[in-house]
Amino acid sequence: MSRLVPFFAFVLLAALLGFGIWWNSSHDPTAVPSPLINKPAPAFVLPKLDNPKQMVSKDSMLGKPYLVNVFASWCFACGEEHPVLMEQSKQLGIPVVGYDYKDEPADAKAWLGQHGNPYDMVITDQSGHTAIDFGVYGAPETFLIDGKGVIRYKRIGPLTPDVIAQQLMPAIAALEKAP
Repeated sequence: MSRLVPFFAFVLLAALLGFGIWWNSSHDPTAVPSPLINKPAPAFVLPKLDNPKQMVSKDSMLGKPYLVNVFASWCFACGEEHPVLMEQSKQLGIPVVGYDYKDEPADAKAWLGQHGNPYDMVITDQSGHTAIDFGVYGAPETFLIDGKGVIRYKRIGPLTPDVIAQQLMPAIAALEKAP
């Protein structure tokens, strides 16, 4: 019987490994459920990147839907996402707010200067404290917030043309139909 213990341990470990591989291949890692979906966005007051004395608040954004795109100059995946935003941000039909996350303002300005600025406005959160309230895991992340300040969609990871067409545009269209 003692000879079979290593065999059964091996079978158990192989089964767990197989389950882990199946789980990761059948589930989208960017589809992390957010407890904030359909809940009011957290209150925030953050400075504009280009004018740090001018503050932007959640209250100042009420009245029309907008997209918040979390990015940073140090974020590799943001560099992959950025050309998509440059090409498609104006076609979304709503303001796109850049949310510079845990970044030096000079670095963010230089990065946007080099790669282009697809945003209608850029706010900055150097400390990352407000991002915690939004449940940000890292950059890039994207939030669709309706005119009443409620989060209606969240994407973890880069936006792609397919994600925009299949997920984001229908979510924006649903806002237009909502009472």
